[in-house]
Amino acid sequence: MIDLHTHTFFSDGALVPAEHLRRVEVLGYEAVAITDHADGSNIDFIIPRIVRVAEELNPHSATRLLPGIELTHVPPALIADLTKRARELGALVVVVHGETVVEPVAPGTNLAAIKAKVDVLSHPGLISEEEMVLAQANNVMIELSGRKGHSLTNGHVAALGRKVGAKLIVNADAHDPGDFLSAEMAEKVALGAGLSPAEYEVVRNNMKSFVANL
Repeated sequence: MIDLHTHTFFSDGALVPAEHLRRVEVLGYEAVAITDHADGSNIDFIIPRIVRVAEELNPHSATRLLPGIELTHVPPALIADLTKRARELGALVVVVHGETVVEPVAPGTNLAAIKAKVDVLSHPGLISEEEMVLAQANNVMIELSGRKGHSLTNGHVAALGRKVGAKLIVNADAHDPGDFLSAEMAEKVALGAGLSPAEYEVVRNNMKSFVANL
């Protein structure tokens, strides 16, 4: 199991990073990214702290902690610059909070994230085929979400991803201990979105390959 989109108490999650990591270690995770919500006001506060705690905890855990960030409700025009800043600060996983249908995310966010070549576009809502094609070209992974509400458009995302050959992944978007996905539930998220078991294996390999290359 790998999850590239989770939250701690550095934004709206419940756990300190050490407990966060321990809980997914018990679930057998290979790697987990902490990607707390950020904009220009707190990006330089969150990332260095996650980088530091990852350095402290990783020698003592079977699960690799990846420092990351989720750029959230950022105006599309600012996404490219904040992505660059996040990487300079040490984020290994840059996520953008996509145009979910359950929040008033600014139109153009999906496209700006894809053009910025972020790592993950999370819960992209009713993403267009043109955007999905560009995501495939720019090696941006597109999320199938395990989170209530954000998961409403998983079927749409999976169908378009299959059509254009985009890289799909499954993330929990976990905020609380009960949000973490077991291996069985992660597979159900993918199959429930319309993927076949063979396609889900591709999803798992997408995530494994990404982590292996960090």
